[in-house]
Amino acid sequence: MKSKLQEFLKEDIGSGDITSELVVPAKAKAKGRIVCKERCVLAGVSEAGAVFEELGARIVKTAEDGSRIDKGDVVLEVEGSARSILAGERLALNFVMRMSGVATLTHELVAKCKKVNPKVRVAATRKTTPGFREFEKKAVVIGGGDSHRAGLFDAILIKDNHIKMAGGVVEALRRAKSGSFTKKIEIEVESAADATVATKNGADIVMLDNFRPDEVRKLSAELRKLNPDVLIEASGGIRPENIEQYAAGADIISLGSLTHSVKSIDFSMEIEIA
Repeated sequence: MKSKLQEFLKEDIGSGDITSELVVPAKAKAKGRIVCKERCVLAGVSEAGAVFEELGARIVKTAEDGSRIDKGDVVLEVEGSARSILAGERLALNFVMRMSGVATLTHELVAKCKKVNPKVRVAATRKTTPGFREFEKKAVVIGGGDSHRAGLFDAILIKDNHIKMAGGVVEALRRAKSGSFTKKIEIEVESAADATVATKNGADIVMLDNFRPDEVRKLSAELRKLNPDVLIEASGGIRPENIEQYAAGADIISLGSLTHSVKSIDFSMEIEIA
């Protein structure tokens, strides 16, 4: 994470914080605290603290990631050079605002789905902010969700364009199985027929893409008769308003909106002379 922090700080500070260098005395000391403005599940506070530590400030007190936070709660207190605290303010807030937004939404959707199916997993996708994926995925986990795959390198997921290039579902699965025996093989399908073929040909996880909730329930029951161990993932067209309708039939529900269109939580930083 240290290299990422340095990269993000360089992006923001560049050759120097010219406003603080002109206005704030070099030896000035300050205290700062990050305050929550709305109820949420807290995430990103460890990263926010690391920002200030990277700039030489001292963490005095911090809340825990995963905590339920109310409006007015202080989640982080720091002391140190006023210039350092001012230089880290925006990046620290960006971390905690964005990650808390992801964790809060995830927590809400997981709670909805587990009322229907206690074993269902709510998972993220690769629809993340470039350069910020590890933090968005971490926030999903903090909120009670599943990060799914981190990238193209750590899981086998055969999608529609892979199937086209391979010449069909059966051939795509054959090639995937011939190349790996240590990883589960997941395949995305767009029809009940392909889902059946995939299950019969050894897919460990079948992703039902853009199926209606009633179709997922019916088809998942049929696929489990063919292979009781097959996992059913529902994806595509799933929104906070309809997600719980998918919980009865699916083992996994994945949706990009956990990361690509989440609303950040409102936090602010209050700074005073030490």
